[in-house]
Amino acid sequence: MHQKIIGRRKEIEILKNCIHSSKPEFVAVYGRRRVGKTFLVKQLLGSQFCFYMTGVYECPKSELLAYFQEQLHTYSGEKRPKPKTWFEAFSQLRDYLSKLPSGRPLVVFIDELPWFDTPKSNFLRALDLFWNGWASERDNMKLVVCGSATTWMTGKLLGDKGGLHNRVTRKLYLAPFTLGETAEFLSDRGVEWTRHQIAECYMIMGGTPYYLDMIDKSLGLPANIDKLFFEEGSELSKEYDILFRSLFKDAGMYRRIVEQLAKKSMGMTREQLASAIKMSAGGKLSEALDNLVACDFLRKYNAFGTLAKGAVYQLADLYTLFYLHWVKDNAAHNTTQWCDSIDSPCHRAWSGYAFEQLCLHHIHGIKHRLGISGVATSVSSWLQKADKAHGVEGAQIDLVLDRRDQIINLCEMKYSLNPFDITPAYLAKLIERRETFRRATSTTKALHLTFITTNGIKHNAQADMIQSQVTLDDLFY
Repeated sequence: MHQKIIGRRKEIEILKNCIHSSKPEFVAVYGRRRVGKTFLVKQLLGSQFCFYMTGVYECPKSELLAYFQEQLHTYSGEKRPKPKTWFEAFSQLRDYLSKLPSGRPLVVFIDELPWFDTPKSNFLRALDLFWNGWASERDNMKLVVCGSATTWMTGKLLGDKGGLHNRVTRKLYLAPFTLGETAEFLSDRGVEWTRHQIAECYMIMGGTPYYLDMIDKSLGLPANIDKLFFEEGSELSKEYDILFRSLFKDAGMYRRIVEQLAKKSMGMTREQLASAIKMSAGGKLSEALDNLVACDFLRKYNAFGTLAKGAVYQLADLYTLFYLHWVKDNAAHNTTQWCDSIDSPCHRAWSGYAFEQLCLHHIHGIKHRLGISGVATSVSSWLQKADKAHGVEGAQIDLVLDRRDQIINLCEMKYSLNPFDITPAYLAKLIERRETFRRATSTTKALHLTFITTNGIKHNAQADMIQSQVTLDDLFY
């Protein structure tokens, strides 16, 4: 059944251009698990497939070759002997494709490519020979490969130093949905919620289509969350372990990293993280951090005024953040955990941090609202540690937008059900912190106090001292 594709306009255009181009194309589609890579390719190109097969997690080579044989029989209508090696398998595929009419695109889709690369299988070498020895000479050849194991895709395929080096003609990275795309996706499935409810759903699941598709339109958000995360056997309570095992070879190490970062809302440097998890700060940790950033689990940024070597890593994946805060240690197995937690101190603490991450996922919407979409802007945070011996007060700003037009936005991100009330005491604190930032950084740029809130700020005398504000509606841009 053909379903509507939500968003993905740029990706759709690229795939269509590939199919209609007058040269051979080798397209690599990658992105985190459950983000909709297979769905996009199948919905857009499925009717044009000449051959399709998908890898299976931890499946032995012999079974994958048997599956290949079945798929080739399905598409070609010819019975062939089961191949003993991937070289023989790709030879059979080449033989079948060479008999097809030359006037049509030869669209071959290999899904979950990393899972074919089992130990001593020589799969990559066989793929190399298939592409370089035959397919790359056919102008109508369109090879599309897909993989959730982003580290494998970027390291072994896109970073290959052998025969496949620079052979991929198009790299297509599929990101999670934005808030606006999430709203469109839910509406398309008959889920009628307010933007505030959609935002909280996003703060729990992120923009992962597979998770969002599990929502029961007949239930409210709290009941859906209890059903999906806290009831006995709930699907999303098991996803965390599966997610890391399927993406990373050393899943335990990757989990230790994200579980440590979940405890530090401001994030940690590589050295701080290495010390906390008792691991060397060398190449292995650096590689793991790069992989987690590539898979959208972590956000890497530089604190304002620091060099690249002082980069800070922060847990950015909203599903993982929610799981570690609420599900992982739910020893009591409370099946109405979320309904019972509404408006609790724990809920308020989590929602504040999750909303900050939601905002950081939508910098484009913030810039659009501020009218600076075309202005070069660096995004960072700022932290000044207290030094009582020298009379220095500690101060922190979670989002700093340093603009080329000589303005810096010092942003406050506040999650609340009502317009946020800036009291005289709180305004005094904001002004003091602004001046502390000015002194500490020696900046000569104009400093604008900016509020990013769910429902705006309450109109009072203090509100006039705020230079700009962004609301939740602006993040649906």
